[in-house]
Amino acid sequence: MRQFWLVPRTLLVGVTVVTVAVSKDVVVIVVTGTRDWFGAILLRVKRREMTLAGQYLLLQVLIVLTVLVAVGAISIAQSARSFERSEIRPALSAAENLAGRPVVREQMAASAPRKRVLSASTESARTLSGSTSAWLAGMDGRVLVSSDPTQVGSPAGEGGRQALRGASWTGVQQDAGHSVVVAQVPVQDAHGTVVGLAAVGRRVPSVWSRLGDVVPNLLVYLGVASLLGLGGSLLLSRRVKRQTLGMEPTEIAGLVEHREALVHGVKEGVVALDREFRVTLVNDSARQLLQLPTECVGRRLDELDLDPQVVEMLTASQSGPDRLVLVGDRVLAFNRRPMRSRGTVIGSVTTLRDRTELSALERELGSSRATSNTLRAQTHEFANQLHTISGLLHLEEYDEVVRFVDGVRLSRTALYDEVTSRVADATLAALLIAKASLASERGVELRLLSESHVGKVYGALSRDLTTVAGNLVDNALDAAASSSRERRHVEVLLVEREGCVVVTVSDSGPGVPDPEEIFRQGWSTKSTPEDGGRGFGLALTRLVCRRRGGDVTVQNEDGAVFTATLPTTVRGELEAEVQA
Repeated sequence: MRQFWLVPRTLLVGVTVVTVAVSKDVVVIVVTGTRDWFGAILLRVKRREMTLAGQYLLLQVLIVLTVLVAVGAISIAQSARSFERSEIRPALSAAENLAGRPVVREQMAASAPRKRVLSASTESARTLSGSTSAWLAGMDGRVLVSSDPTQVGSPAGEGGRQALRGASWTGVQQDAGHSVVVAQVPVQDAHGTVVGLAAVGRRVPSVWSRLGDVVPNLLVYLGVASLLGLGGSLLLSRRVKRQTLGMEPTEIAGLVEHREALVHGVKEGVVALDREFRVTLVNDSARQLLQLPTECVGRRLDELDLDPQVVEMLTASQSGPDRLVLVGDRVLAFNRRPMRSRGTVIGSVTTLRDRTELSALERELGSSRATSNTLRAQTHEFANQLHTISGLLHLEEYDEVVRFVDGVRLSRTALYDEVTSRVADATLAALLIAKASLASERGVELRLLSESHVGKVYGALSRDLTTVAGNLVDNALDAAASSSRERRHVEVLLVEREGCVVVTVSDSGPGVPDPEEIFRQGWSTKSTPEDGGRGFGLALTRLVCRRRGGDVTVQNEDGAVFTATLPTTVRGELEAEVQA
């Protein structure tokens, strides 16, 4: 409310509404008057967050206050009990002294006791003992005389019956809202008969009185604790700030929020590991690309059932950027960098991008390049044939020209007829014809075995079959072209067998060094990358086959022999056909 002190008193007369608007950082106070023209913004205060030292000091002051209140309450309660215990003995002694006086015993035994004499003895006993009150009661339990005249005629209170039976009683009673320690003893005549009771009361100090006694000590304790807390808070805050790079808690919270928003907002996947290969950070993109479980943070890589190639990419040192790995049916580019803090490696961070579409474009570009090479080879072949025809015409060997043209036509027609008669699928047949021209240019003979026979295929099977056959033939052509044999050849066998299409490709090359390692992504016998990168053709071939429920194998028999099996229908395609 101290902000209103800044307003002149003359303005406060017409004030009707005071509006206080509080946001996270700003407090605005608006005053509206009864007149239309009166209205003003009194104060715009920028709120400041409490510092770390202030928060520690406030917390410690609250703790100290709580402890002091608790200690004060306990001290007050203990002091009341101590007072009661210490005052019982004097009260009992004073009551016994009053009951043992001869004049009291004589007057109490009389049929008509003299109250003036009893009052004098009662007041004398109260004064000598320093008690608050004293009274005498008859056998009917009612007060005869008392230092407090208002008590005359009232019941003697709790413990009276016990005293009238001849036993002393001590305890605490309430008198006009105050606690009083009371001692009651029987009064006996000369023959030992109980003729009444004598009682003495000593008032217990009030709570405020006892609190006033302990307040000075509590204030001293509070001051000492506040000074110690202030010093401790400053030292603790300085130590914490050194560990948090000098940032306040709100700054740390904002930094964490910004980091989380940044990490989860990027399109690329991010995976951070500590030195024990435990996942410390993973964003949504990485979790989706690597198919990680939701609760993967804090777990080691060997607990996440990842592919060994992926684990190697996340843990091994990386010599170059964008290392490609086949994960499921996606091609991912991995980039791993170590994380350092004060010169010490504390872990690693790996970014991964989905290169599937780009790899598909690269493969299409490679196919286009292969087609261009095939067209270039055919252009070279056609140029030679035209030069031959031109020479024969200059020599006027017209019959030879006719025979040469017929031979060329028959050889091309024979190749087309040989392929199309055994392969009914136009896409696969065109692929084999193009590969035959490319093989001829590279000095390799491509043969389609006579046992081959494949009917018309549609949809995904046609695409998968073209991919598998193209990759196997390309690898076979590379192997055969690198062979030192005189007759280099590649043989292709395509057959339909028991609901599957079996593709067998053999070459006259040197064979494969490791029949299992050759299918690992990134493995290649070539040292120069081209056509979108090496080492993924056979890996994709196995992926396509296994995705359809088939497989691909290799063995060495005077060269490498690859056998790929592709079921004609998979579960998803069968359900689609049934629904159609």
